[in-house]
Amino acid sequence: MAALRIAAAAAHFGRDLPRSVERIGMVIAAARKAGAGLVVLPDAALGGYLADLRSPDPDALPPAIAPDALEIRRVIAMAGELVVCFGYTEKFAGHRWNSAVCVSGDGVLGRYRKVHQPPGEALVYSPGDRLAAFDTPVGRLGMLIDYDKTFPEAARTLALDGARIVACLSAWPASVTQRAERLTNDRQSRLFDLYDCARAAENQIVWVSANQTGTMGGLRFLGQAKVVGPGGEILARTWAKAGLAVAEIDVDAEVDRARLVLHHLAERRPELYDATVLAEPT
Repeated sequence: MAALRIAAAAAHFGRDLPRSVERIGMVIAAARKAGAGLVVLPDAALGGYLADLRSPDPDALPPAIAPDALEIRRVIAMAGELVVCFGYTEKFAGHRWNSAVCVSGDGVLGRYRKVHQPPGEALVYSPGDRLAAFDTPVGRLGMLIDYDKTFPEAARTLALDGARIVACLSAWPASVTQRAERLTNDRQSRLFDLYDCARAAENQIVWVSANQTGTMGGLRFLGQAKVVGPGGEILARTWAKAGLAVAEIDVDAEVDRARLVLHHLAERRPELYDATVLAEPT
């Protein structure tokens, strides 16, 4: 595959669904102008994220929509030749999920429901139960949603399923309990960047990290969208404000180069890991 231009978005999305669709359209247009073939938007791009992670107000939750809702069909129409990943609150069979969908103008390419949940989310959303990669016009891809990247097993599962690109869609806020005066000094800010680089390097994949900006209720989102190469190097990034991180990379060539001598996936010893995986935390 030839070089692919990838755009990771940092942007704010609120409760207004028509406005969310409009803003997604603006990001897609900017990515298209930049020559991108893949654009990754934040978690909860349709309808915004929770306003409180401690005690979410049941009367102020993000709007939940069906997997085939008009808003998703509108994004499909706007995507055209681009591959676009974005997040939303999914409502289906009486459940809510924090979900992501990957589309092009041809329709839905892949879906994902967030598996790992921080305590506040668990009061609102059902957990997903599947981690799987899927094929797209820009290569085999997997999706994760913010807190998922805290767990190395999630990204590793996607890499073992053939994903060479992982899109991580976030609504990742600054620390709620240890708020720093400057975002650059915030504990969650450091962890956000650390996980992005570590997950790319340990799996030798391209990592595309999008995040919300601005505020929602008591949460202040970090931004810090980025594209990370398979050696863990940041190829492009934003900071706290809205913007696009755009990088061009030959995904297959760079992944193959990273795995030429040290091939982390091939050199695993899974027969030794089972006890660790099965052990209960103490």
